[in-house]
Amino acid sequence: MRTLTLILLALLGTIQYHLWWGKNGLAEYHQVQANVNRQMDDNELLVTRNALLYREIDDLNKGLAAVEELARNDLGMIKPGETFYRLLLTDKLPTNKPLP
Repeated sequence: MRTLTLILLALLGTIQYHLWWGKNGLAEYHQVQANVNRQMDDNELLVTRNALLYREIDDLNKGLAAVEELARNDLGMIKPGETFYRLLLTDKLPTNKPLP
């Protein structure tokens, strides 16, 4: 009876070892689950970005206002007879210090 108990305890210990630290054990399961969660978050960001790009494509295909806006912002184009003013913002206000 004592031998059977020792054999069963050794078998239980071996099974527990494989469950906790072995290949495909709980530690690896938690690591894979964290990877899956991170990938799902990344996928959500990509889905929103793709939706924004699709909306921009539809807008460019259907209207001239978007094309005009894109030409003004990215290419710096202006209409004939228009005056273009460019405002440069500075981080610091200029000080009246003499140059050394």
